[in-house]
Amino acid sequence: LNLMFVYGLFLFFQMKTHPDLFADVEEEEEASEGLSLYISVVLLVICTMVIAACSEALVGSIEGVSEDHDLPKAFIGVILLPIVGNAAEHATAVACAYKGMMDLALGVAVGSSTQIALFVVPCSVIFGWIYDQPMTLGFRKFDTACQLLSVALVSQVL
Repeated sequence: LNLMFVYGLFLFFQMKTHPDLFADVEEEEEASEGLSLYISVVLLVICTMVIAACSEALVGSIEGVSEDHDLPKAFIGVILLPIVGNAAEHATAVACAYKGMMDLALGVAVGSSTQIALFVVPCSVIFGWIYDQPMTLGFRKFDTACQLLSVALVSQVL
């Protein structure tokens, strides 16, 4: 719960108290007419249902792929699924970096990591508790070392 609270404070800091720190440096585009609230909510619900169906199909096919290609399920779940699941985000970051928009590319990458670390992981633990699945934030030494090295690397880049 503390991590989710910190993520909420980060969002408050980013959107309310210091939005000028996160604004684009380049000139702002003209504001265009957007979708109505009703259309936006309907599109969001439809997209959520389609993504949920695709996710169910993807997760349901893991066992067959594991047996057909002799890949361990842990490799598929820990390595392949995150790469496939975030392919669009990775492509956006690479495209922005290629075009010289390094601030945006780093923002996409670091924002995603922050969201996963401070929101998704604690939510997974809470849902694990609800569904009586043993989940914890007690990481092994290797996991903790990898996390510390990645934080050190990102802090040097930024």
